[in-house]
Amino acid sequence: MKKRILVHTVAGTAPDQPCPVSKKLATTFLAAALLASLAGCSSESNKPAPPPKEEPKTELLTGRIAFQKMFIAARGWARDAQPYRIESYITADANGHDGKTALWRASFGSPSMRATKPWVWSGSIASDAPPRGVNPGTEDSYSPANASTQIFDSLFLKVDSDQAFATAQKHGGDKVLEKAPDTPVTYVCDWNHNSNELVWHVIYGPKLRVAVNASTGEFLRVEK
Repeated sequence: MKKRILVHTVAGTAPDQPCPVSKKLATTFLAAALLASLAGCSSESNKPAPPPKEEPKTELLTGRIAFQKMFIAARGWARDAQPYRIESYITADANGHDGKTALWRASFGSPSMRATKPWVWSGSIASDAPPRGVNPGTEDSYSPANASTQIFDSLFLKVDSDQAFATAQKHGGDKVLEKAPDTPVTYVCDWNHNSNELVWHVIYGPKLRVAVNASTGEFLRVEK
């Protein structure tokens, strides 16, 4: 006797057709996936936009503060390093007014190494300026007998360039800037071996040079 093979089907469907329940489940899953996708897009669009990148700005420092940064680097080069000249430079983004500028250079001598080495501090963003921060220069030979490289104890530097500028303003500098406000102002600090004192030279372009004692802030003279 032949056995009958019973095929269980859902009423109203052929054996080889997909079950309506499976169809319903697939539709449900598809709808849930679409909702999750839309929710993700919505949450992404609600996120705040990242803040714009800040453009670098010129940093201005007084001579004494810039010198301290370079002095640390110099002492890493030679433990007995002492300065013999501190000077500022004019850049396209700083004119040196108020005793601050974006480019300073300090030159140091080391008696034990019989060598000199300069460092430059830059806060400028001008295209022709050195990289920002403290940058070393080239080492050279040093002779203690050379008056132009006579080192001085950094403890003598008690008066900053902004104070020297304020003093110079009272002795002709204010009149120079009143007539020509764009006149650049530069600064040089070195040891005067004739008077045995540390001096700030405040230089108003080619028009005026004023000497100020870098230890006391006292006006010394108008230089020629």
